Amino acid sequence: MARQARKMSLSGYFHVIVRGVGKQILFENDRDYRYYISLLKKYSGEMPITINTYCLMDNHVHLLLRDTDNCLPLFMKKMGVSYAAYYNKKYERTGHLFQDRYLSEAVETREYLLSVFRYILNNPAAAGICPASEYMWSSYRRYDDPESFVNTEILCKLIGSWERYAVFISAGNEDDCLEFNRHKRDDEWAKGKLEEVLGLNSGTVLKGYDKIPRDNALRSLREAGLTVRQIERLTGIGRGVIQRVTCDR
Repeated sequence: MARQARKMSLSGYFHVIVRGVGKQILFENDRDYRYYISLLKKYSGEMPITINTYCLMDNHVHLLLRDTDNCLPLFMKKMGVSYAAYYNKKYERTGHLFQDRYLSEAVETREYLLSVFRYILNNPAAAGICPASEYMWSSYRRYDDPESFVNTEILCKLIGSWERYAVFISAGNEDDCLEFNRHKRDDEWAKGKLEEVLGLNSGTVLKGYDKIPRDNALRSLREAGLTVRQIERLTGIGRGVIQRVTCDR
């Protein structure tokens, strides 16, 4: 089957995610994180790509960027080839490092731009690592920094001062940003997936499961495409538990 063409963005803004193949760890130590960030700076400086924010987790990367010249595929190719060559040489490994093609999602409204921005920076908090403000490998501290290669000018106009920015980011994640298929997936669809994946007519029975089978069931629902809020509504299990169990580590 032919690959589906990527959706272009009228605004030029994209939410991009790239993962390690088979959940391969991409960053083993501080030097690895710094090297990937140096590549972001290098290639965004050489191409008409603007990095608006980033967050490097151990096995995946989130980017919010602007591409006004349809060069995102080349940018991501250069990033992937350069980092994979560095990583494979350093750790004496061969083969693909990244999972298939990167995922990308067009960001067309100011509201969704802010949602993606907050979601990306809150990845460490959602994973139970630390608050967004304490995470070393995101662009959280580069907000409103004129000397940084990360350009937050439009976000500063929308959010305002550092104080308002800190409050805005700490307000929490946006579940919708986890999904890259933006077609309608309402609760009726979610109920159908519950029955298809788990063979259950009601998700509330999961509350009576032992921890391990319950957690496995929650992961299966997330992998099937349900959002955290949908799982919460269908099962009655708290959002915090679902996030802890199903977020990427």
